Amino acid sequence: MGMGLQRLFIALVSIATLSGCSTLPDGGRWGEDATLVPGWERIRASAVEAARDPWVWGPLLGAAAFQIDDWDRRTADWARENTPVFGSTDNAAQWSDDLRSASAWAHYATILATPGGEEPGEWLLAKAKGALVQAAATSATSNLTSALKDASGRERPNGTDDLSFPSGHTSSTAVHARLASRNLESIDLDPGTRRALDAGLAALTIGTSWARIEAGYHFPSDTLVGMALGHFIGSFVNDAFLGLESSRVSVAPAPLPDGAAVSWRWEF
Repeated sequence: MGMGLQRLFIALVSIATLSGCSTLPDGGRWGEDATLVPGWERIRASAVEAARDPWVWGPLLGAAAFQIDDWDRRTADWARENTPVFGSTDNAAQWSDDLRSASAWAHYATILATPGGEEPGEWLLAKAKGALVQAAATSATSNLTSALKDASGRERPNGTDDLSFPSGHTSSTAVHARLASRNLESIDLDPGTRRALDAGLAALTIGTSWARIEAGYHFPSDTLVGMALGHFIGSFVNDAFLGLESSRVSVAPAPLPDGAAVSWRWEF
């Protein structure tokens, strides 16, 4: 693991040590309000918010652009033959494994770092509920990625099999990084630290994506769709089912003379 990844991991572990026993601004504990029945309006609002995320629609637009003039294959062939970042396809494959693992460990560290209160029993219950929601997000990402691989049957650039689309390494790293970033929102951090940690998480996703291309296992569009998939599922499941009030999404009932309405808003 490179020095940059080591610093990211050390920073997250330090935050976990200092923040895990505090509480949220409203006095609650992260994860204690996780629910299987958030309501259709919250589900809808969370889905809309997730779809509007630049980390979702941006990679999808990029994947579409790579279909122009066979750019997808030409870029994959050039990256595999020249390996400009990692030096060899073997190194690129190893780095893709390491970066994916680093994203998972970063995610787990932020779960520990989220405010859980002082009581051990309540801390454990809240963490378990929150962790189960986020485990559902990572599992859904893995299962959907596998289903799409089987359905698409796209041959890898190096010809090893027909499981190229989408990239499982990238979707896995993306969902872990997105969940870690969401967890950081529940932790009291200064803006500079938060931006630096978010930048490190983004680098894990981008690095994994490019490493898979240099290793010869994926076309750029494969990794870009994997990136969008992981970010969408991570955002949607977390925001819909974790039960936290988010500055990104809010749902509010509004009484009307002849009934009631429900409104939602999102920040972009």
